[in-house]
Amino acid sequence: MGDVVNLNKFRKARERQTADAQAAENRVRFGQSKEAKAKLRTEAEQAQKDLDGKRVD
Repeated sequence: MGDVVNLNKFRKARERQTADAQAAENRVRFGQSKEAKAKLRTEAEQAQKDLDGKRVD
């Protein structure tokens, strides 16, 4: 006979793993300071302006 398996233990471990993955994603997405977000936004806008300035119509 095989060993007795507690399915609740496996279910909870799987849920904990997915919750940890979601938390890591949220830390990356929402964990930036206001200044860092503003800096990234201005850099992206500047890069877009440079690209638009070099466009040939």
